[in-house]
Amino acid sequence: MVILIVVKFPVRPDRADEWAGLAADYARAVNAEEGSLFFEWSRSLEEPDTFVCVEGFRDAAAGGAHVATDAFTRFVEQAPDLVSAQPQIIYVDAPEVSGWGPMGEIQPR
Repeated sequence: MVILIVVKFPVRPDRADEWAGLAADYARAVNAEEGSLFFEWSRSLEEPDTFVCVEGFRDAAAGGAHVATDAFTRFVEQAPDLVSAQPQIIYVDAPEVSGWGPMGEIQPR
């Protein structure tokens, strides 16, 4: 069972530069965790002050280890000063998935 998490973070426009630094540091830390399959940030095209993280963990134990890290603690301590509203999350326990796979409908020409 793989854990897939998607979170939308609405960020205060006047704190976007601080958010970018915090987000980059956090992504590096999470991607270095043993049980992390991937962690990526994107910026919404429809809501430019909204950042979206997509993260995957090997299993529930890896997810539990993740929330016990210093990086997670620092992130949840600092993020409330930078967000404009409560983040929204989708959390899924997915069947055997090892990460990203090719999309069959689109290939480079």
